[in-house]
Amino acid sequence: MNLAVKPRASQADNRPAHIPESEWRVRTDLAAFYRLVHHHGMSMLVFNHITARVPGPEHHFLINEYGLAYEEVTASNLVKVDLDGKVVDGAVADGREREINPAGYIIHSCVHRARKDVACVVHTHSRAGVAVSCLKEGLMPMNQEGLQFYGRIAYHDYEGLAVYDDEQKRLVASLGDKEVMILRNHGLLATGRSVAEAFRRIYYLEIACRLQLDVLATGRPWAPPSPEVCEHTAGQWQAGAAGIGTGADVATREWPALLRMLDRKYSGWRV
Repeated sequence: MNLAVKPRASQADNRPAHIPESEWRVRTDLAAFYRLVHHHGMSMLVFNHITARVPGPEHHFLINEYGLAYEEVTASNLVKVDLDGKVVDGAVADGREREINPAGYIIHSCVHRARKDVACVVHTHSRAGVAVSCLKEGLMPMNQEGLQFYGRIAYHDYEGLAVYDDEQKRLVASLGDKEVMILRNHGLLATGRSVAEAFRRIYYLEIACRLQLDVLATGRPWAPPSPEVCEHTAGQWQAGAAGIGTGADVATREWPALLRMLDRKYSGWRV
């Protein structure tokens, strides 16, 4: 009996002929991101979004179809939109009009428009992230995972549901040149130069929030590192001392392992 493991199909094997290979790679990574957010318990029913820039000069982006759970997102059912959220590809599927949540795209579109260095934006309403967003102190310098964000987190004050265009300029001003932001009384936001980098940032930001709540729940005094150690540790993360790589290579060690996990545990996300 032949016990050889059958090679896994490559991303290109599933690619529809009308989708360029460069776009299909982004689609596959973004579908994986949605599945990972679901896997790690950071999703909120069919709401919130992760968006990724499509290669090319058109300034198009990929986003989840409104009404699909994160565990249902695949590479092919992602919707391509322009900066204004208008569907530019795949407007009709299964005889019905495809749509996105225009209110949810308010946050993403302004970040993509203002930050040309950002290829991917994720916004979550996770239990731990929202809880920390409600604390006056925000994220506290408590643990190694969270210290990578020391002095590097933006904050945006709550204005109600983010459904009005005029809030966009304030969101962009609040984010500035930071990579992550806590939207007070609302949730978390992270960006990346790649899908993999954005996932790594939201994952560690979420873990830092969970750990903070665990520490505070003990009711015991906590021991903050000195500001010098906090800044030193943040610099270590930034320089790649944690083994995550720097520049264009960031998160390349983690991402293939995460994709292999998805292939083992879930099916259909690559199609």
